[in-house]
Amino acid sequence: MTGTGTGVAAERHRLAARARLLSWASLGYMAAEGAVAILAGLAAGSVALVGFGLDSAIEGFASVVIVWRFTGARVMSEAAERRAQRLVAIQFFVLAPYVGVESVRALVGGDRPEVSPVGIALAATSLAVMPALGIAKRRLAARLGSPATHGEGSQNLLCAYLSAALLVGLLGNAVAGAWWLDPVVGLLIAGLAVHEGREAWRGEGCGCVTPPPGNADTCGGGRCAGP
Repeated sequence: MTGTGTGVAAERHRLAARARLLSWASLGYMAAEGAVAILAGLAAGSVALVGFGLDSAIEGFASVVIVWRFTGARVMSEAAERRAQRLVAIQFFVLAPYVGVESVRALVGGDRPEVSPVGIALAATSLAVMPALGIAKRRLAARLGSPATHGEGSQNLLCAYLSAALLVGLLGNAVAGAWWLDPVVGLLIAGLAVHEGREAWRGEGCGCVTPPPGNADTCGGGRCAGP
């Protein structure tokens, strides 16, 4: 029994190290993505591009939370998992109001963003990178029984969806002058952020796994979800 418990703990520490590595990789990419998106968005007057950059900053903070959660004694801590879960969820709610208000203001005021080649290239790059990170984290979350890790993976997948929507908006503005696509994409970002934030707060979708020794089920009643 002792040997089994030791093996389970060792496996959890191995998975925790993998979670930290993925989060560090995300943090590096998000820092670069956020800076480029915000600067390009301000230059072009694009609320969707600025919102995309702010989303990157929020995702970066979520990565910091996961690194904190899976460092040292917190690897086996249920309390640390609950705290990390709520911190990740809050990041979604921080993003939504700003992007939503700015998008409505742009639609009502008829603000027309300039064409942004940098933004188009950034959205295409993120569309290629973020799905792989998000899927890997959500699969890892199922093995760890970690809603916080699942929430971070969901943020990466949300970034991928938003990259696709942003690309459509920026290309539509560049090719057809469809300026209204930009704030519409901004509203989409706000709506998806609220939805994902609610799921992350409740700990939904982290998969069904055996919780770490001595801890309760953090998945909230055994909810299951695929990657």
